[in-house]
Amino acid sequence: MGKIADNMVREKAITKTSIIGICTNVFLAAFKAGAGLVAGSISIVLDAVNNLTDVLSSVITILGIKLAKKKPDENHPYGYGRIEYFSTILIALIVFAAGVASLVESVKKIISPSMPEYSLVTVIIIITSVITKLILGRFVKGQGEKYASDALVASGSDASFDAIISASTLVGAAITYFLQYSVDGIIGAIISAFIVKAGFEMMTEALSHVIGKRPESAITGEIKQTVNAIPGVLGTYDLILHNYGPDSAIGSLHVEVDGKMTATELHALTQKVQRAVLEKFHIFVTVGIYAVDQENEEKTSMREKIGEISKSHEGVLNCHGIFIDLGEKRLSFDVTMDFSIQDKLKMSETIQKEVETAYPGYLVNVNCDTNYSE
Repeated sequence: MGKIADNMVREKAITKTSIIGICTNVFLAAFKAGAGLVAGSISIVLDAVNNLTDVLSSVITILGIKLAKKKPDENHPYGYGRIEYFSTILIALIVFAAGVASLVESVKKIISPSMPEYSLVTVIIIITSVITKLILGRFVKGQGEKYASDALVASGSDASFDAIISASTLVGAAITYFLQYSVDGIIGAIISAFIVKAGFEMMTEALSHVIGKRPESAITGEIKQTVNAIPGVLGTYDLILHNYGPDSAIGSLHVEVDGKMTATELHALTQKVQRAVLEKFHIFVTVGIYAVDQENEEKTSMREKIGEISKSHEGVLNCHGIFIDLGEKRLSFDVTMDFSIQDKLKMSETIQKEVETAYPGYLVNVNCDTNYSE
């Protein structure tokens, strides 16, 4: 029930925040559009249009969170959580398109400039929108970070940035008033460029999640600490997390244990690991086992030596899962390599030859692991 309750709270919070954003942006768009049309300022009108794109962004955020909460079915057993990422991509496309359209209109204004007329009312409206957008941006982004919503974080960041854009129209108004020279088109072009940039950055961040972004080191580190704290676990390795939405993930990991544990004891331990990770992080993990013979001094010495040989190479992060069969003279172990190593197969072969030299007559197998998490 804990996860279901958390999901419901998250959905309500995101929806409520989006509705607040919609109401605020509709209000600002109406005031800015009126002020821009009266003053004949394209930069203010474009700023109003930008507020309307924010309204659409909030609507898409609400739809995205609703669709993402659809229950898993036969064709989508992992659920629909990734729809939230696609909603963020759609928002980014809208922002990007609005920026391009604004840029075109601004260039036209530069080529054929006209002198806008700013009044005290216009200036007051712009100042009010700057303050409102700063408050809204901070609130929306804070809620997005709190409830792990990329769409809200993007909308909040965009709103904060809109405050700076709105403030730039004041600069344009001041220049026009004191120098009697219209920079409206130039200000509009600058605003448009920033809108395009914001849309592109939002899109790349969301696409990164869809492609398979590396999980945050803070969460993976905390998971390993939690597992390592369980009695009977000697070490945690090979943690892999598959993201199926901001609040949905499954994964796998290996734990190192005493080789003398019985199958019943191992079963109980894996249950404890799964339960601990699920209760604290809402992530279901499958658990693999690495057995260690802690009483055999020869094996202990060999494990230490193999670890030294492996980690002597730059880019090798750790060596684990060491299996030693003294009778059949077989060695097998996993080596985790950093992405800086381009030819991992060559590195594996190098380590294999060095271990074979250290232990003549042994059949050595080196498994190359990818550094999926810190």
